[in-house]
Amino acid sequence: MKSSGIVYLVGAGPGDAGLLTLRGAELLAQAEVVICDVLANPELLRHAPASAEIIARGNHKRDGGLSQEQLTRLMIDRAHAGKIVVRLKGGDPFIFGRGGEEAEALAAEKIPFEVVPGVSAITAAANYAGIPLTHRDHCSSFTVFTGHSDSAEGATALRYEQIAKIPGTKVVLMGLENLCTWTESLIQHGLSPETPVAIVQWGTLGKQKSVSGTLATIAKLAEAKKIMPPALTILGDVVKLRGKLNWFENLPLFGQRIVVTRRSGQAGKFADRLKRLGADVLEVPTIKITEPLEKMAIVDALMEINSYEWLIFTSANGVTAFFDMFFRRFKDLRDLGGCRIAAVGPATAAKLEELHLQVDLMPKEYVGKKIVAEFNKFQNIENVKMCLLRAEVANKDLPEALMEEGAIVDDIAIYRTVAETAELTGPCARFLAEGADWVTFTSGSTVGHFHARFDLPKLVKKFPALKIASIGPETSKAVATLGLKPALEAKEHTTDGLIAGLLKAAKH
Repeated sequence: MKSSGIVYLVGAGPGDAGLLTLRGAELLAQAEVVICDVLANPELLRHAPASAEIIARGNHKRDGGLSQEQLTRLMIDRAHAGKIVVRLKGGDPFIFGRGGEEAEALAAEKIPFEVVPGVSAITAAANYAGIPLTHRDHCSSFTVFTGHSDSAEGATALRYEQIAKIPGTKVVLMGLENLCTWTESLIQHGLSPETPVAIVQWGTLGKQKSVSGTLATIAKLAEAKKIMPPALTILGDVVKLRGKLNWFENLPLFGQRIVVTRRSGQAGKFADRLKRLGADVLEVPTIKITEPLEKMAIVDALMEINSYEWLIFTSANGVTAFFDMFFRRFKDLRDLGGCRIAAVGPATAAKLEELHLQVDLMPKEYVGKKIVAEFNKFQNIENVKMCLLRAEVANKDLPEALMEEGAIVDDIAIYRTVAETAELTGPCARFLAEGADWVTFTSGSTVGHFHARFDLPKLVKKFPALKIASIGPETSKAVATLGLKPALEAKEHTTDGLIAGLLKAAKH
């Protein structure tokens, strides 16, 4: 048997992936095994190495997942095998998360462990619902209890006659199943039926749902609004402040479910900006980047790289793919020679600038004739030798437009887009079951691969409220080939332009 590994009981936070602690992210990046709790946001798994073993709990009662005993055994076995194990637990490990029990089991096995606190839903869900748990004008304390316990007797039994008399805010976790029972018990033991109450479902996420009422009315209101677990209930005068302090649910894209189809490596920033604007984002990457099938053209281009007057990049993917291959052949960026560089769009230009390369020409629109017009403003391109570096399957408008003006163009496939079918964070099932408000496309290839996987016209028919947002004319053409029309085409053909269009649409 190998020497014992180590287990980190890491608090995953309340839901919003941005609320993971820095220590939690650091440990996930080192993990060899990640055992993920059902309420831990699966987006956090992106911090883990691709080689890590991922063990998802699921809900063992409904989905045939793992029991607590099985998870504890797995954690112990992997540690005894010498592995670095991260046990990713929703909220804080030691607050209603059975982290204490898991730590006891590790201690009994003499396995080293560390507990990393997490942001608890107790404070976070209230915050995102606009409810401060304490306030000088209302209360100076708060009490937390669970809406159910393992036994009706003993140390863990709830004493409603005592809870009703405690001053200050009351926070109830896991209280929906017995909502009628414990609200009635509190009233019977003296808590005013007019006590303000709010319930927050899926707190801190874009799918957050809240309902407010009183102790006497909240059960019926929650049933009418179909509030489901996981949810947190807050009782007390501080609930009245929600009308003034409800910052999250007043964000401009709150209530909008938006599908992001960019590839995994590029979706992050776009998706994160949408989330910060309140959107409920489903990341459904449809493409991944691989090397082209035919590489001889690339070899030839690299051999005569100094003969080109222009290198033209149409995407950040093209920049990454080209320089990956360039540095396999050359050791010095100066071997690029004296060619000028053109980049279509600010994202492409930014990728080049990361390499400290100056962009000489940046057409803002990926439309063949307009790009050629920008070149003609810069110089006469007749007999000018150009290397166009882009995807294996790409629209022919640009090279044809350049050649019409007399340019000598080598159209080089520097990368290939293929279908992405992996689903790390599990949004597809939710999308297919519930639909969305928007599906966003940032290239023709994302449209094609998304359609091949999901049948876009069929989805639009199934969910009539589903609208298509396109980054620009070339992407819109791909949508049109399916007999559909985007409800939104970005004026600036960037993700910033897409977000601006979504914000404008949300106002109407």
